[in-house]
Order: sequence, then structure tokens, then C-alpha cells
Amino acid sequence: MKTVVVVGGGITGLCTLHYLKRQAPKDESIRYILAEKNSYLGGKMHSVYESGFIMETGADSIVARHPNVLELIKELDFESELVYNETGISYIHTNNELHAIPAGSTFGIPMSVESLQASTLISEEGKQRVLMDAEIPNDRFTKENSIGDFLEYFLGKEIVEKQIAPVLAGVYSGDLYQLSLASTLPYLVDYKNRYGSIMKGFEANRAQFEKAADKKFISFKNGLSALINRLEELLPEVEFRKNTETKSIKKNGTLYDVTFSNNETVQADVVVLAVPNNVVQNVLNDIELDRNLSKFTNASALTMYLGFDIPDSILPADGTGFIVSHNSDLVCNASTWTSRKWKHTSVDGNLLVRLFYKNINPRYEELAAMTDEELTEVALEDVKLSLNIEGKPVVVNVARWINRMPRYDLAHKEALEALLVDLDSKYPNLFIAGCSYFGVGIGACIENGKNTAEKVLKYLASF
Repeated sequence: MKTVVVVGGGITGLCTLHYLKRQAPKDESIRYILAEKNSYLGGKMHSVYESGFIMETGADSIVARHPNVLELIKELDFESELVYNETGISYIHTNNELHAIPAGSTFGIPMSVESLQASTLISEEGKQRVLMDAEIPNDRFTKENSIGDFLEYFLGKEIVEKQIAPVLAGVYSGDLYQLSLASTLPYLVDYKNRYGSIMKGFEANRAQFEKAADKKFISFKNGLSALINRLEELLPEVEFRKNTETKSIKKNGTLYDVTFSNNETVQADVVVLAVPNNVVQNVLNDIELDRNLSKFTNASALTMYLGFDIPDSILPADGTGFIVSHNSDLVCNASTWTSRKWKHTSVDGNLLVRLFYKNINPRYEELAAMTDEELTEVALEDVKLSLNIEGKPVVVNVARWINRMPRYDLAHKEALEALLVDLDSKYPNLFIAGCSYFGVGIGACIENGKNTAEKVLKYLASF
């Protein structure tokens, strides 16, 4: 019997096992083990239930249009549990006012002249600069260049600074000038090269964006943990070892000795490391690999939920949240009005808001050192200033994601390619997986799990 050990019980590790079970030959005898250091599965997908609220400590939703997402949900016969986001206006908070992100924009990038003209965030001069894009040829940018440099060169500094950067930085947790087009919005280069301007590219592909414009995101009636629980339920053959940290992995001939925190050692034919990059470094403890592993970087963030015994209807009509730009007295970087965007998260229709404090925040070090009680006071002041709400919360949930948010900077692709060459040479039946390497969205993690399963099966078939 062959043994496959998956380290890490997040969505990538679980999907690797899901697709292994679906695709493995029926007459193949394989022992499956999944080791997870936490008492629960899911990793960054974890729902907390308290006082009639559902709070997600990590990701709060899944991008619906990723092709692997709905495919997986159908395979799990879980479509009846789906919920879609409520649509509404997203704002940028600047000069202590909420300005609507114009309709017809993607990540703050206007997709039409009408969307550009509707913006209250940039000046008339700034709008005219955006229109100059059609006159500027692309003779220097590829998908490996920074998205910040690309957008500023063609659209101008003002719209990037005031309208695009707050949105994109909020999504990708990094400096736009250190993030590549390839790891963010690679199609922008294609639009520029094919149509002569970014806006014309959007207009030519308008149908696909309009199709996805309203119901962009999905969750489940009982939160994202419901999907994790469903995956576990349908994998009865897997030996799930929760509260089990993996301490080391040592090559032993063609096998691997995987040692856990309880001092048990399992011999594995194949190992999948679906864990953060720093965990890969620790368990392999290989100086030669560290030359590339050390090149991957992470961001940090503090997120907070505040639940109130106040009706959600107190919020601005049709609004779903805001991103903070410059010239604001708010401390937070962004806020989602969760009970408005996700009706299922508030059983009684009461107000639930989530605030984000990222390591790009000038006060981040001070905030990270605060107690939960001190952070709550900061968050309440942000709620007061942005929404004029002074009520005391009935629920507070703080999540500290310290160096746990992968950042895809310009060195990422080259480092990954070099690392995969090293692994193939030195550890041919060990596979890395997960958001540290192959994409940060849940859809990307599902796809990565599927691809990893195919690699594992290909290796096992070579015996």
C-alpha cells in the first residue's frame, strides 16, 4: 500500500485529497493522511458563530467566476447551501467624506468614458490625463513589470493615487509598484497592446465584465466553514490528524520520514506541503532550498468584527463598505459592512461591520502591539467617524494575521521557478502547494489542489 501525507488542512490540502480520491484508479490501494496543527480544518477559511452573527476570521467570500469554484460545489452536491453577495455601492473615504467608486469600473479602473466622468475622486485635469492613454504606445511594458508603473504611465498619477491604488492595494495587500501585472491583472497588458488603450480593451470585453458585475462573490448559509466541513464529510477514507503539527520531513531513500509533534513518524511515498512558506522552510530545514524559499514575502493585517444591537438599516442606503485613501482621519484601511453585503451573517438583521488594519498602515506597529480591548477602542472611533454610530458592540472578534498573507512581488515568479527546479531534482516525490506559491484567491487554491492531485497520481503511476 502506498502512503500519501498531506501537511496542511486548508482548502488547498483538502482539495488535493478530494481530487486524489476522485481521480485515483479504483483498484489502487492508497493510505491518505492529513496532518493539521489546528483543532479545526480550513486554515484561512474559518467561521465563528456568536450572538446571532457569522464572522469569517480570514477570507469572507469566494470569487464566483473562477471556473473551478462552482465545479467543486457541484461535485460536493452543495449548491443548495450557496448564498451570493448583495450588490451595492463601494466607497473610498477621503478628505473625511465617502465618495462612491464609480459604477462601471474594475478595481477603480474606469471601463468607459461615462465611468471616468462620473468620478468625484479626481479632477478634470486628471480625467483628461486618463484619456491620453489612447495616444501613448506600449513600447516598454510586459506582464512582468509592476502594475503601479504600468497604470501611472498610461493613465496618470492622480487616478492611480486617488482611485485605483486604494482598491488594488486592499485586494492584493501590497505596494502597487512592487506587484507585477502577471500576479494581479495580466489582461491589462493584452488590452493595451490589442486595442490601443486600456479603456477600449474593457469596452471590447464589456459583456464578460457585465455578466460578472452583480453577483461576484459567494459564501454559504452557515459560513465558509460549511464548505470545509462538507469536504471533510465526503473524505471518510482520510486519516485526519488535527492538533498535529508536522515537525520534520527527512528523505529516506525514495520515501520520506514525516515526524509529527507526538513523536510519531510515518513513512510516505508522497508528501504534499499545503502550508505557508515559512512552514515549508521549517519542516525541510534545507539550506540549499532556503536560497529561494527566503525570497517569498508576506504581508500582515489585523481584522476586527464589531456586532451591534442596532439595525443594519442605519447604514447609508445601498452601501456595502469603504476603502480609506489619503487625507482621512480614520485609522483603518478599509471596512466591510458585513450585515449589508452578506445578509446571512446577521440572523436578526443587526449591524455587523468588519475593519481592516494592514501593515501598510503608518500606525501598524503601534496597532499590532495593542491588546484586543485597545484595538476595540480604535475601531469604535473609526465607526463613529465614518458612520456616526456611537453604540457599544455586543460582539467583538479580533484576528491577527501576522506575516501570513502572501505578497506576490516582482521576485515571486523567478523564485518559484527556481524553487520548483530544486524540488524536482532533490525531492522528486514531494510537492509544494497553496497560496504562498500558486495564487492567493480561494478559487486559485482549489485549482492548485486539483493540479497537485494530478501530479501526485502521475508520480504514483510511474512505480
